[in-house]
Amino acid sequence: MTRFGDHLATGVLILLLLAAWEVAGQLKLVADGTLPPLSAILLRLAAEWREYWPHVAATLYTASLGFLIGNAVALAAAVSFCLWPVAERIFRGVNIAAFTVPPIAIAPVLVIALDGETARITLAALLVYFPTMTAAMAGLRSADPRAVDLIRAYGGGPLRTLWLLRLRAALPAILSGFQVAAPAAVLGAVLAEFGSGARWGLGTFLLGSLGRAEPDRLWGIGLTATAIAGLGYALSATLAARTTSLNRAVNIGVTGPEPETANEAPLRRALLLAAAILMPLLIWQGMLFWADLSPIIAKTPMGVIDYLITGKTAASAQTRLLAALAETVPITIAGMLLGLGFAFALALLSFAAPLLMRALLPFALVTQTMPLVALTPLAVLIFGRGITVTLVITISVTFFAAFVVLAQGFAMIPKAAFDLVDAYGASTLRKLRLIAIPASRQWLFVAARLALPKALLGVMIAEWLATGKGLGNLLNQSRGYLDYGMIWTVAVVSILLSVLLYQLTPVLEWVGRSDRRDK
Repeated sequence: MTRFGDHLATGVLILLLLAAWEVAGQLKLVADGTLPPLSAILLRLAAEWREYWPHVAATLYTASLGFLIGNAVALAAAVSFCLWPVAERIFRGVNIAAFTVPPIAIAPVLVIALDGETARITLAALLVYFPTMTAAMAGLRSADPRAVDLIRAYGGGPLRTLWLLRLRAALPAILSGFQVAAPAAVLGAVLAEFGSGARWGLGTFLLGSLGRAEPDRLWGIGLTATAIAGLGYALSATLAARTTSLNRAVNIGVTGPEPETANEAPLRRALLLAAAILMPLLIWQGMLFWADLSPIIAKTPMGVIDYLITGKTAASAQTRLLAALAETVPITIAGMLLGLGFAFALALLSFAAPLLMRALLPFALVTQTMPLVALTPLAVLIFGRGITVTLVITISVTFFAAFVVLAQGFAMIPKAAFDLVDAYGASTLRKLRLIAIPASRQWLFVAARLALPKALLGVMIAEWLATGKGLGNLLNQSRGYLDYGMIWTVAVVSILLSVLLYQLTPVLEWVGRSDRRDK
């Protein structure tokens, strides 16, 4: 099929899906009209566009600055970690903390510590940083070690290797990170605006519209946010497609040497681990000292310890926290596995049926940029307030980043790798089993690093907005009671849980490599 035919078929599929949406809305097939017809949403949006415009401009400004700042810091960090691997181990705790801290917990603190605009940009940049940094790191380290050895043989050092080889090899991965970062920046901007007291912004507009029982306006605000994110995603995807074809390898590169940590001195390993743990604590303490906030609002590491362990209210705090953890942890593990599995299934679909995947992609993008406070009422009406709605929301915030990375991994497989199986008339499923899935194994672990910590965030958002259980509900109650000690405690505990989930990835990767060696 020609490129024009591909685009035509994709357009027809999208139109069919939109027609199904219109019919479902007109007949009120979904939750008695909670999903309005697309025509009603667009007509309401067009009629109120002048009211939308200042909010759109404010969100676009915040998201754009957050996108630029977050990606600049992420790329600088990835290059530094590639050149000095020890730095990555020292800052590992900071990296994970920046990615896993729940935005719903940190947003009130940022608003208090910083001026309104700076706080909103900071939250958007925080959500952008980790996906781009992780993807860039994987790309920089994916350079063929044989080419690295060749540059070294001619006297090239790490900087020369970086300039001549690694940056070019990493470009598709970096752009795949940008694809994830664009919706993340918009989501961060909207979350920061929601309840921050800002006059303008889609989050502020959404908050003012929640009590009006007008689903067409709520969906209009969400689709507007989706359109902003979609522009950034489409630009990054277009650049990624072009650079992938330019940087595609002739064959599947061999795996580079593993970092020599097995024979590392125990003292050195212990010192690096201690540095990784202490670094976020030092930054935390330093930022609070710089902001000069009241200790009632801003809890230092010692303040959290006093609140949870040594203070007068420690027993009550521990009881509430343990009860919330017992509700949150099991559903987090289930949502984590389902989200990663769904992302992998979509990536397989992008390889086996790219036309269908291109038609579904805009609807997948909606789940990433539509504010959850707008999506949650629909999810609750359809699935109730039990475990199912929590799993649905968790999958919706987990799968997209992992899918983008996995799809990019499939796209990077050289065409020559399929020549032999094509000569024998192999089916698409056989190509997946023999070539595509084994060749994209490293991307699966990168996707897991993005998906696993986000699972806890998804569960907490569902608990906060839908079920009234677990850590999310405890955080929501603490905000209402102005219990800043519990707010900081929940944030710290959620980070520690996410670190534990994050550490599952290298363990699984090590097991996979061990199995391959044994075979």
